Amino acid sequence: MRRIAFFILSVVTVAIAFAAGGAKLDFSTTKHDFGTIHADKGPVTCEYKFTNTGTEPLIIISVSNGGCGCTKPDYPKEPIAPGKSGVIKIHFNPSGRQGEFRREVRVKSNAPGKGRARLEFSGVIIPK
Repeated sequence: MRRIAFFILSVVTVAIAFAAGGAKLDFSTTKHDFGTIHADKGPVTCEYKFTNTGTEPLIIISVSNGGCGCTKPDYPKEPIAPGKSGVIKIHFNPSGRQGEFRREVRVKSNAPGKGRARLEFSGVIIPK
Protein backbone atom coordinates (compact mmCIF):
# COMPACT_ATOMS: atom_id res chain seq x y z
CA MET A 1 0.00 0.00 0.00
CA ARG A 2 2.87 2.37 0.80
CA ARG A 3 4.42 1.74 -2.61
CA ILE A 4 1.18 2.60 -4.40
CA ALA A 5 0.77 5.78 -2.37
CA PHE A 6 4.40 6.76 -3.04
CA PHE A 7 3.95 6.08 -6.77
CA ILE A 8 0.79 8.17 -6.97
CA LEU A 9 2.41 11.01 -5.03
CA SER A 10 5.43 10.90 -7.37
CA VAL A 11 3.26 11.03 -10.49
CA VAL A 12 1.24 13.95 -9.12
CA THR A 13 4.42 15.83 -8.18
CA VAL A 14 5.91 15.40 -11.65
CA ALA A 15 2.61 16.43 -13.30
CA ILE A 16 2.47 19.58 -11.19
CA ALA A 17 6.09 20.42 -12.03
CA PHE A 18 5.38 20.11 -15.77
CA ALA A 19 2.16 22.14 -15.51
CA ALA A 20 3.83 24.85 -13.46
CA GLY A 21 6.06 25.83 -16.35
CA GLY A 22 9.79 25.75 -16.17
CA ALA A 23 12.35 26.37 -18.88
CA LYS A 24 11.42 25.62 -22.49
CA LEU A 25 14.01 25.12 -25.21
CA ASP A 26 12.72 26.08 -28.67
CA PHE A 27 15.07 25.95 -31.67
CA SER A 28 14.36 27.87 -34.86
CA THR A 29 15.81 24.86 -36.72
CA THR A 30 17.46 21.58 -35.67
CA LYS A 31 19.04 20.67 -39.02
CA HIS A 32 21.84 22.19 -41.08
CA ASP A 33 23.19 21.20 -44.49
CA PHE A 34 26.74 22.39 -45.16
CA GLY A 35 26.36 21.44 -48.81
CA THR A 36 29.68 20.66 -50.48
CA ILE A 37 32.80 21.49 -48.48
CA HIS A 38 36.50 20.93 -49.18
CA ALA A 39 38.52 18.85 -46.73
CA ASP A 40 41.54 21.16 -46.96
CA LYS A 41 39.65 24.42 -46.24
CA GLY A 42 39.57 23.89 -42.47
CA PRO A 43 36.71 23.77 -39.99
CA VAL A 44 33.22 24.99 -40.87
CA THR A 45 30.65 26.27 -38.40
CA CYS A 46 26.88 26.18 -38.17
CA GLU A 47 24.65 27.94 -35.67
CA TYR A 48 21.46 26.77 -34.03
CA LYS A 49 19.46 29.65 -32.57
CA PHE A 50 17.13 28.96 -29.67
CA THR A 51 14.78 30.81 -27.34
CA ASN A 52 13.75 30.07 -23.79
CA THR A 53 9.96 30.27 -24.14
CA GLY A 54 9.42 29.05 -20.59
CA THR A 55 8.93 30.80 -17.29
CA GLU A 56 12.19 29.77 -15.59
CA PRO A 57 15.87 30.25 -16.55
CA LEU A 58 17.14 27.73 -19.11
CA ILE A 59 20.43 25.99 -18.37
CA ILE A 60 22.31 24.18 -21.12
CA ILE A 61 23.97 21.38 -19.18
CA SER A 62 26.00 19.88 -22.01
CA VAL A 63 26.28 19.49 -25.78
CA SER A 64 27.84 16.24 -26.99
CA ASN A 65 30.61 16.23 -29.58
CA GLY A 66 28.75 13.81 -31.85
CA GLY A 67 31.01 10.89 -31.02
CA CYS A 68 34.17 12.05 -32.79
CA GLY A 69 36.98 14.54 -32.46
CA CYS A 70 35.94 16.27 -35.70
CA THR A 71 33.06 18.06 -33.96
CA LYS A 72 33.44 20.77 -31.33
CA PRO A 73 30.37 22.38 -29.77
CA ASP A 74 30.26 25.88 -28.30
CA TYR A 75 27.26 26.85 -26.17
CA PRO A 76 26.22 29.38 -23.51
CA LYS A 77 27.37 28.41 -20.02
CA GLU A 78 25.24 31.00 -18.21
CA PRO A 79 21.47 30.62 -17.66
CA ILE A 80 19.21 31.99 -20.39
CA ALA A 81 16.38 34.09 -18.90
CA PRO A 82 12.77 33.53 -19.99
CA GLY A 83 12.11 35.22 -23.33
CA LYS A 84 15.82 35.51 -24.14
CA SER A 85 17.69 33.76 -26.95
CA GLY A 86 21.03 32.09 -27.42
CA VAL A 87 23.11 30.24 -29.99
CA ILE A 88 24.77 26.85 -30.04
CA LYS A 89 27.66 26.73 -32.50
CA ILE A 90 28.96 23.49 -33.95
CA HIS A 91 32.46 23.53 -35.46
CA PHE A 92 33.11 20.61 -37.83
CA ASN A 93 36.58 19.78 -39.16
CA PRO A 94 36.38 17.85 -42.47
CA SER A 95 40.16 17.29 -42.69
CA GLY A 96 41.02 13.67 -43.54
CA ARG A 97 37.43 12.81 -44.45
CA GLN A 98 35.58 12.42 -47.72
CA GLY A 99 32.13 11.73 -49.08
CA GLU A 100 28.74 12.21 -47.51
CA PHE A 101 28.41 12.67 -43.78
CA ARG A 102 25.59 12.96 -41.28
CA ARG A 103 26.23 13.80 -37.66
CA GLU A 104 24.22 14.82 -34.65
CA VAL A 105 24.94 16.36 -31.31
CA ARG A 106 22.69 16.10 -28.30
CA VAL A 107 21.80 19.04 -26.14
CA LYS A 108 21.04 18.33 -22.51
CA SER A 109 19.22 21.05 -20.58
CA ASN A 110 16.93 21.59 -17.62
CA ALA A 111 13.87 21.94 -19.92
CA PRO A 112 11.20 19.37 -19.05
CA GLY A 113 10.23 17.11 -21.93
CA LYS A 114 12.70 18.62 -24.42
CA GLY A 115 15.60 18.37 -22.04
CA ARG A 116 17.52 16.34 -24.61
CA ALA A 117 17.30 17.90 -28.05
CA ARG A 118 19.07 16.58 -31.16
CA LEU A 119 20.82 18.88 -33.60
CA GLU A 120 21.74 17.38 -36.97
CA PHE A 121 24.16 18.48 -39.66
CA SER A 122 25.20 16.95 -42.95
CA GLY A 123 27.04 17.59 -46.18
CA VAL A 124 29.49 16.22 -48.72
CA ILE A 125 33.26 16.46 -48.29
CA ILE A 126 35.52 16.73 -51.31
CA PRO A 127 38.99 15.34 -50.47
CA LYS A 128 42.26 17.22 -51.07
